Amino acid sequence: MSIAENLSNIKPALTEEIHLVAVSKTKPVEAIEEAYAWGQRIFGENKAQEMRNKEAVLPKDIKWPMIGRMQTTTVKYIAPFVSLIHAVDKDKLLAEINKEALKNERIIKVLLQFHIANEESKFGLNLTEAEELLSSERFKSFKNIEVAGVMGMATFTSDQNQVRNEFKTLKSIFDTLQSQFFQNQVSFKEVSMGMSGDYRHAIEEGSTMVRVGSSIFGSRI
Repeated sequence: MSIAENLSNIKPALTEEIHLVAVSKTKPVEAIEEAYAWGQRIFGENKAQEMRNKEAVLPKDIKWPMIGRMQTTTVKYIAPFVSLIHAVDKDKLLAEINKEALKNERIIKVLLQFHIANEESKFGLNLTEAEELLSSERFKSFKNIEVAGVMGMATFTSDQNQVRNEFKTLKSIFDTLQSQFFQNQVSFKEVSMGMSGDYRHAIEEGSTMVRVGSSIFGSRI
């Protein structure tokens, strides 16, 4: 099927409150243009320089969230335009994002990444670490960052109960942080979870943002 047909098949699972991030990493500009022609406007990349190169030649109403893990040295490449940085789990990275946001006279939105999977290879905070980070004076000094929510990746497994339970864990973490730190911040609203193989379950468990790649563009090249 075409990219447009794939997007049309995904659309019924979405609502106005659920954002679809089309994961375009490694995909050519032509593939993004096809999705754009269908009406997709949010494209996720995992390499800062690749994102910068694509942003330079594609329409300016596209939103570009960074969905991959970032090195502090690469923040500068995307700070002028990135719409959201997903995988933040270190105050060192927050400090660098804040510095580059200040240089560009911007507030950059970020998501705190949590380790919810039963896999050592996954990254992220636990709830205690997040509470310590958000309570710290260092974090409170970051004036050019806005924490917009949380993100996490479930275990790659066929056990759908396990996947659902991991999504429930992330939604519970979001609810806890919202009540403790973000009661009066309406922009703290995103729960980014769910990918091509499990986005329907993620939506049922409270996701507001799904990151779908292969189900739109085909297998990674």
